[in-house]
Amino acid sequence: MKEDALAEELRRSIGELVRAVRAVDTMPPGEAAILGFIDRGSPLTTADLARLRGVTHQSAAKTVKDLTAAGLVHSEQHPADGRKLLLYLTDAGRSRLKRERDLRARVLGAAIRETFDPEERRRLSESVALLSRLTGRLKA
Repeated sequence: MKEDALAEELRRSIGELVRAVRAVDTMPPGEAAILGFIDRGSPLTTADLARLRGVTHQSAAKTVKDLTAAGLVHSEQHPADGRKLLLYLTDAGRSRLKRERDLRARVLGAAIRETFDPEERRRLSESVALLSRLTGRLKA
């Protein structure tokens, strides 16, 4: 089926694009992912982060411990369950995440400018809207 072949090509291409852009990251991918999840969904627990990342609780806890030691994340007792900690970005964590995201955007933006002519950039812009709709459908 044509759609299945397109889906596989799209999956592969987007995966390669994401890996290429993340190659410029200055922090380990697990740490950047945890900071991103906390930024988008704060507050979160370590169990929430493990589920979102698809890793063990122990793996998420180690990353949270490292980020906390680096001053990028802080925790507070859960108001309804004292056994849980709610995780938040610190100002330093927010700043670090912004630098990572800005670096990725600069690298990708430069590649777009160097690779595509104005008409191709317009078509790429339209494709972003289509990909966003597709993502929404998959999340539904």
